[in-house]
Amino acid sequence: MNTKEKILIADDSEINRAMLSDILSPDYEVLEASNGEEVVECLKQHSSEINLVILDIVMPKADGFEVLAVMNRNGWINSIPVIIVSSENAPSYIEHAYHLGASEYINRPFYKVAIRHRIENTVKLHAKQKHLENIVSEQIYEKEKSNMVMVDILSHIVEFRNGESGLHVLHIRTITEVLLRQLSSVCGQYDLTPARIALITNASSLHDIGKISISEDILNKPGKLDKEEFEIIKTHSAVGAQMLEGLTYYQDEELVQVAREICRWHHERYDGCGYPDGLKGEEIPVSAQVVAMADVYDALTTRRVYKPAYPHKRAMEMILNGECGAFNPLLLECLKEVGDYLESEVKIRSAGKISNDSIHTLVHDTLHSINVSDRTLDLLEQERTKYQFYASMTKEIQFEYNYGSDTLILSEWGAAHAGVNESIQHPQSDSSLLRIFSGEDFCDLRERLQKATPQNPIVSRRYRLTLHGEPRWYKAVARPLWGLDEEAPPTKIIGKFVDNEEEQKTLDKLIVQAQHDDLTELLSRNRAYEEIALRLSDLGNTKAALMVLDMDTFKNVNDSYGHFYGDKMLKAFAGRLKRSVRNSDIVARIGGDEFLLYVEYKGCIQKLADRIFYMVSGAYEGFEVLASIGIALAPENGVTYEELFICADQALYACKQAGRNQWRVYDDSMKTILSSLSRQPEEEKEEDTV
Repeated sequence: MNTKEKILIADDSEINRAMLSDILSPDYEVLEASNGEEVVECLKQHSSEINLVILDIVMPKADGFEVLAVMNRNGWINSIPVIIVSSENAPSYIEHAYHLGASEYINRPFYKVAIRHRIENTVKLHAKQKHLENIVSEQIYEKEKSNMVMVDILSHIVEFRNGESGLHVLHIRTITEVLLRQLSSVCGQYDLTPARIALITNASSLHDIGKISISEDILNKPGKLDKEEFEIIKTHSAVGAQMLEGLTYYQDEELVQVAREICRWHHERYDGCGYPDGLKGEEIPVSAQVVAMADVYDALTTRRVYKPAYPHKRAMEMILNGECGAFNPLLLECLKEVGDYLESEVKIRSAGKISNDSIHTLVHDTLHSINVSDRTLDLLEQERTKYQFYASMTKEIQFEYNYGSDTLILSEWGAAHAGVNESIQHPQSDSSLLRIFSGEDFCDLRERLQKATPQNPIVSRRYRLTLHGEPRWYKAVARPLWGLDEEAPPTKIIGKFVDNEEEQKTLDKLIVQAQHDDLTELLSRNRAYEEIALRLSDLGNTKAALMVLDMDTFKNVNDSYGHFYGDKMLKAFAGRLKRSVRNSDIVARIGGDEFLLYVEYKGCIQKLADRIFYMVSGAYEGFEVLASIGIALAPENGVTYEELFICADQALYACKQAGRNQWRVYDDSMKTILSSLSRQPEEEKEEDTV
């Protein structure tokens, strides 16, 4: 068989890997790894096949120096040459790499011809040391690689919805790995082999996948959660476990089993005061115990929307003093031992996270010297739309806006759905964008984000977008990105538009239901109060009347014919009352058989009152209905709702005392009515107030 030599490219940036692959793939079989653990795993499976490792220094999980150390411990460095390709050019880095056995050290940016010759020469020197294995090993590697990619994708989705800094999952992995290594060195009861540590570290990325079921309004709330919201957020642990239990396949995979343990129990506490199951002591799997401690440490030392970051020393004190719940005493000892190393390790690995700006700089410097493949060009766009697949499932239009270049970038799915270009220069004046999103709305969103602060960065607001000729409500959820100086204005905006139409329709329906009486469909008492108070505040020279109406004979109807017939009478009375006035007047049911009417009028109140009185009185299906109406006038009797209602209510009681079935306008003689009513026998008062 005529086979190609295999070269393993290890770099956490897929763009970097793609460009090296473009150079090498015509002559070599290329394997790829995105972090140090994948490199080690790949070497374990293919050590006899790999002819060369091209290794980056700064990578998550295990950096290039740690990979070289592992290769020395396992003897792989003697048979597999390593070329370091890195942007780090400090003499200390170069010297340390050669000390650990690297054959070459190449700085970025590099030239295609030079790097090809150096790789060819290195491979030829070690060609005789290589042996091939069968294709099954390659398939196993690809399966493991796919698992790692999917874990990263899922964890990043949760981080994006949770408004995290983008480093939370990396921090959890780092802290979990460091604690597990220390625990394995001081205790043998948990059987923490290197493979087991790697598995738990990988599974820790999924600890918060259940948060995908929690509302973003709760996840990103800047203040303290209330009791009800906290109970909702607590459900994420059980939901995450249920998601993994619901997998159709891979239930027996160890990664799935460990991830389920971590999802469900990483909020349990050693004394049994955690949730969701109240496990205590060693009932809690060690994987969940370690991730729980890692999660608490990162939550304390990272700035969140609801709190600043605590210093490492203060976070350690809070955990060790029991301020964050009870932990395994053995784990607390491990934390004390690795405290200083843990702080520096988190910072070092976080610094290795490549930003979009560094990716763009790298691409700019290398595109002129490398023939770029379609794959690499695709990756350039994917870096801007890394959550593209998620957006297509949830119908989200994701976007990025750059203040400096005044450029709006839309996700591929979002641009296609909206019918506009993915990249739009000067969006406020772009005709295609203005067909779906008004310039005023875009300006409003941009101004709101400019006023956002690092302590409260999330902006959420509804806008009306017209897509395919149909206007729909969309909720914009966005946040600004600052440079190193957070006091300066933001440099970019990232966010998404989420279709909010159905949710808004449901909300509007609930609002209508809350504002109306469900039997008569008239306004509710509270809604009527709001409307009347608003109109009275701008009454001017207009005259207005507030009327309180009571059905005098309603109690007899209920007693004689039952409540079902009584409900029919109430609806009929409400209908007559509604028809007796204009659509602009306010009609409400304020309780039982009492109704409220607000009208603005010209001329004489007597004619208006007579017309309304005779419209609502009369026979209802053979039963005679009598009504009493108390009337208060604005501005004569008051200019606020409270003043007018009290007067109209007293006028109503004056009607009752005078024999009912009449209307009266309030005057000063009615002030004593309430006090006189209080002296009536209980039986009379009860009959009057039915």
